[in-house]
Amino acid sequence: MSFENLKIGFAITGSFCTFDQIIPVIEELKKQGAIITPIFSEKVQTTDTRYGKADEVVKRIVSICGNPPITNIVEAEPVGPKKLFDVLVVAPATGNFIAKLANGIVDETPVMCAKAHLRNQRPVVVAISTNDALGLNCKNIAILLNTKNIYFVPFRQDDPLAKPNSLVAEYTLLIPTIIEAVSGKQIQPLLLCPGTKNDEDPRK
Repeated sequence: MSFENLKIGFAITGSFCTFDQIIPVIEELKKQGAIITPIFSEKVQTTDTRYGKADEVVKRIVSICGNPPITNIVEAEPVGPKKLFDVLVVAPATGNFIAKLANGIVDETPVMCAKAHLRNQRPVVVAISTNDALGLNCKNIAILLNTKNIYFVPFRQDDPLAKPNSLVAEYTLLIPTIIEAVSGKQIQPLLLCPGTKNDEDPRK
């Protein structure tokens, strides 16, 4: 599949520790010709962490995409009526985002983008990253897994002993997931074993 001129909305929510894995994916999509609009949650825009200052993270991603970002609900609303994207990616997708989308709570920018995009029956790709995926958020993930036009990046328990409820997407499979989602397919397998070596295919 060619990404040339594919219109991608790329929404980033506040799993700050995964940003270093997300940025190379954005760079690769841009390199392959995708037209990328960055979308930032309110927390990403305002929260400085040990993983970087908010304004620096936002500026870096905007510079890679080369397009103005969507930063609030008012800017997000036209995503549906104007059919701005061919595919919407939410990566990382926090438990907060997943809970709100699953329960129809539209009070943040990425959730509004997802709601607006889904009205056009176009694919939303979700790359989960949350410490409560197998806890309080498990029911919400199940809802989205059974929601039409939502596709998950394959995920695994990232630290089963220390954080038994935590799940994190395998970001090396984000681009293959987009390819399948645009064709209306969920990439398989969805559930990955913990602790794959760097030189192995994470799906094996």
